[in-house]
Amino acid sequence: MKKQLISIMIIAVFLGLSVQGIVINEALAKTTSTTEEHHHIISDFLFDIYIRVLMRLAHKPSIVTCIIHDDEVIWSHAYGYYDIENQKEATTQTLYLQASVSKTVTATALMQLYEQGLFSLDDDVNDYLPFVLRNPNYPDIPITIEMILSHRSSLADDNLYWTCLSYLAGDPDVQGFPYPWLEEYLTPDGSAYSSSTWSMDKPGEKYYYANVGFSIVAYLVELLSHQDFNEYCKEHIFQPLQMNTTGFRLRDVDINNCAVPYELKNDEYFRHPQYGIHVLYPAITLRTSIEEYSHFIIAHMNGGVWNGIRILNQSTVELMHTAHFSPTDKYNYGLGWEVTNKPFKKTYGHSGGYVGFLNLVTIKPNDNTAVIFFSNALDSELHSTKTEWRAISAINDALFFKAKRITS
Repeated sequence: MKKQLISIMIIAVFLGLSVQGIVINEALAKTTSTTEEHHHIISDFLFDIYIRVLMRLAHKPSIVTCIIHDDEVIWSHAYGYYDIENQKEATTQTLYLQASVSKTVTATALMQLYEQGLFSLDDDVNDYLPFVLRNPNYPDIPITIEMILSHRSSLADDNLYWTCLSYLAGDPDVQGFPYPWLEEYLTPDGSAYSSSTWSMDKPGEKYYYANVGFSIVAYLVELLSHQDFNEYCKEHIFQPLQMNTTGFRLRDVDINNCAVPYELKNDEYFRHPQYGIHVLYPAITLRTSIEEYSHFIIAHMNGGVWNGIRILNQSTVELMHTAHFSPTDKYNYGLGWEVTNKPFKKTYGHSGGYVGFLNLVTIKPNDNTAVIFFSNALDSELHSTKTEWRAISAINDALFFKAKRITS
């Protein structure tokens, strides 16, 4: 029976079937003929095999996963090695670079200051910056803080994204960041300016994903709080939520506990050094464990509260998770959060991918359930064929299937 069920699940993987599909459901249902205890043992065994097969298909040296329901973690597990060469096994305490998932924390920091009445979302960002930020194609149209948080500012391109500034081994500092570096990069008279930085669309009209916008968000946090962005996050987010090993800079974390960034090349894993992206770090380089980040997600799922500690008001949380525009019928963006508004299937969360990392956070508010997935490889060879994302999507579906089984 076990071999037959395993075969069914592996075949389902190669056929590209979701774990919620008929084949998998029927396979799992057959285990009900055993005792309840054996049912769970076999189901867990099959689930573990299924995840490991998908992990191999996605070419991940390690993955760490977590299921949250209501205000607690109901299941978590780590698979594989976060450091292949030294045979270090991943755990739920291993730190993973979050890529764009970092934006959920950066946005939360600014929205805490919003709650203090220090700004309004429709304020012109120039009311707070020491330089004039305008799309030079529309110099008379104000860019609001809400536009920046929801990627509608008309900032269009991170030219530095693929340059040496975007990926430097260690924990680099860039002289003059955030100011006057942002002025030099974003304004027409700046020494680092490029016209492609801005779109030809009016501010507020269209969605353009711009990482540098969240460097502006972090700078606003510093200007409004009179505190370094990193120190602000430590004091007002990480410490209250007991995220004591989490940080945006390598200097703030234990590098020996950080997952190694890998890239698949010619069927072998190429080991990248631990790196920093200083001018984009508020948008990309949060490093956290799935155990600690679950505290943050629980807070967002439960009206801003984790373990009796409030980091946001419920009304603010709801505002952040509300779609502020609709670039497509399926995908929207709130304030630092990706949002889908499919009928009866609303979700919010964030995805993130950068050199050596791919992560996914999905929250289903109707079920008050969340799934978190961290991995330490970005498969450049498979990415274009969507094989990697298909496998990850199947893992995500499997985790929600498991959540349903646990909570039913």
